[in-house]
Amino acid sequence: MPDISLTMVVVLCLAALAAGWIDAVVGGGGLLLLPVLLLGLPANTPAAYALGTNKAVAIVGTSGAAVTYARKAPVDVRLAVRIGLAALAGSSAGAFFAAGMSTDVLKPLIMVVLLAVAAFVILRPAFGTAPATGPATRRRMLAAIGLAGIGIGFYDGLIGPGTGTFLVLALTAVLHLDLVTASATAKIVNCCTNAGALATFAWQGTVLWKLAALMALFNLAGGMLGAHTALKKGSGFVRVVLLTVVFALVANLAYEQWLA
Repeated sequence: MPDISLTMVVVLCLAALAAGWIDAVVGGGGLLLLPVLLLGLPANTPAAYALGTNKAVAIVGTSGAAVTYARKAPVDVRLAVRIGLAALAGSSAGAFFAAGMSTDVLKPLIMVVLLAVAAFVILRPAFGTAPATGPATRRRMLAAIGLAGIGIGFYDGLIGPGTGTFLVLALTAVLHLDLVTASATAKIVNCCTNAGALATFAWQGTVLWKLAALMALFNLAGGMLGAHTALKKGSGFVRVVLLTVVFALVANLAYEQWLA
């Protein structure tokens, strides 16, 4: 493991806790955790190690949130697993292309992704607030498998941050789910994308396992707490958290990129 100060380890663990909560509520915990990892690891550490370690941490918190949601939310587990299997293949493929990416490329990409999410949610104020409309048609299922599974799965393996948020948005738009049900479904799919990408990063040897194991405990606690919060507060709360997180992270990344 790279030489990291105790203070930074504490910061990374607290970031993992917060990221787990955010990811469970609205997705996109990696938008917090990955930038913190990129800043916290020594400057000469390849970006692939931050990506791989992020996956090892995220899969634990996402799994805890998925179990919590599955017990209490109206989730179509069979459909979620189908989308998840497609996402697993997509994320495995994306991870193969991630090893050569640098932090100089990652940070601007993350900012663009965040701004796109914010613009979409702001321009669609009623998005995800209506109750789910019932079983999805075959056409919508196939569209969800292609977009949320293969497409977003590939993005998850290649870059990662925002995957949960994109899954929530895609599942809400394509399957006409409310935000809470979409968040619950996204957690199951996200478990699969994390597994596919993590397997590839592990095979490439770009996971800092000791650091990841410690951070994963905090991420698990945050994920389970976040799932309980979303189920209790509902879709309106999820929307507010989504926009708050997006704008805070855009401001932070912009400062680091151009002013720091």
